[in-house]
Amino acid sequence: MREKQITFNPRHHQLTNSNVWTADSQWLAFDVRPSGASFTSDTIERVNVQTGEVEVLYRATDGAHVGVVTVSPDLPPRYLCIHGPEQPDESWHYDFHHRRGVIVQNGRAQNLDACDITPPFTPGALRGGSHVHLYSPDGTRVSFTYNDHVMHERDPKEDLRNVGIALPLRAVEPIKQHPREYSGSHFCVLVSRTTAAPRPGSDEINRAYEEGWIGARGYQRPDGSWQRWAIAFIGDTISAAGEKQPEVFVVDLPEALEAYAMAGDEPLEGTESRLPAPPAGVRQRRLTFTTRGLAQQPRHWLRSAPDGSAIAFLMADEQDVVQLWTVSPNGGAPRQVTRLAHSVQSAFSWHPQGAAVAFISGNQVMRCDIESGMCQPLTACSEQPPSGDAVVWSPDGRLIAFMREVDGWRQLFTVSA
Repeated sequence: MREKQITFNPRHHQLTNSNVWTADSQWLAFDVRPSGASFTSDTIERVNVQTGEVEVLYRATDGAHVGVVTVSPDLPPRYLCIHGPEQPDESWHYDFHHRRGVIVQNGRAQNLDACDITPPFTPGALRGGSHVHLYSPDGTRVSFTYNDHVMHERDPKEDLRNVGIALPLRAVEPIKQHPREYSGSHFCVLVSRTTAAPRPGSDEINRAYEEGWIGARGYQRPDGSWQRWAIAFIGDTISAAGEKQPEVFVVDLPEALEAYAMAGDEPLEGTESRLPAPPAGVRQRRLTFTTRGLAQQPRHWLRSAPDGSAIAFLMADEQDVVQLWTVSPNGGAPRQVTRLAHSVQSAFSWHPQGAAVAFISGNQVMRCDIESGMCQPLTACSEQPPSGDAVVWSPDGRLIAFMREVDGWRQLFTVSA
């Protein structure tokens, strides 16, 4: 087949599940943390897919670590990654609620999100940790998942994962009353709404995660008008039988930047006993009402067609085979796209023009035609499957990046699409 190994150093190379290519389709950004949950990468780097040249983009200092790097959709590229705390100690070390996003350019990192963990809290600042930062298709906004330090200290069960966004409204500089507080370049708000104890059979959720921007320019409503900004995410409902049931949710977002500074029925910045709340103009909707919920394995992120017409997700069919499905952001019945004999084994990504989706099935990288559901293998079948963490199309649509273990090390590969 036409796959090409592009990294060879005896260390792990880790791609994020989306936004890993530079806009010219020449470079892939990665970190070098070990496989698994260990967040111990000292650097974020990039490799040229044609020459194999590797460059260090940023090196953490003072005991901090970095990882989960993504790239802006424009040139020159801006790199976004998770940054752990400097000089970690027993009371403040890397954790879901102790991390931040940073924008890396020219070897320097600038905080994306501000942090304020002492009352009175600051609107536009977060009170904990952000994760998996994804630029919007136009490069102006950033989505992320979030965990809250204030609620975690109160009761870890009240630290519910949520989805937030960072906006170029203004820089945020909280009054620093704690050594772990800091300023940020963007105004950040949560856009999902969760509750610790959802009512069984209701649309309430206790976790919002694995989000994705809808459409390059939003999506078209049934009346022909356009919703410019929206995000899809997985929300964990509780079924009538009392079991966790992940479903597809959407938040419709305001267009004007100033609208995000307007509080709804609860403070944007939260209180000592409540999480931060979405701005007034945010509307959360449930899209799917499935029998058993979305697939919980493999881990995957909701991804939208470039024209915003469909949101793709994974769910098992009646034979318990995990298939690719889509649903309109306007709602309605989900559409089963694939009818594979072997389950989808990975996260997935859309072709830049929206005609196909790439994923792993049968231990092979597959190109799936979105209309017919027909799947074409792009790599040879191997005893050990490629990594399911990331299968990412290049912006020019010519290559797909993925990972495969070679002699015990996770290496980066591309294959012609």
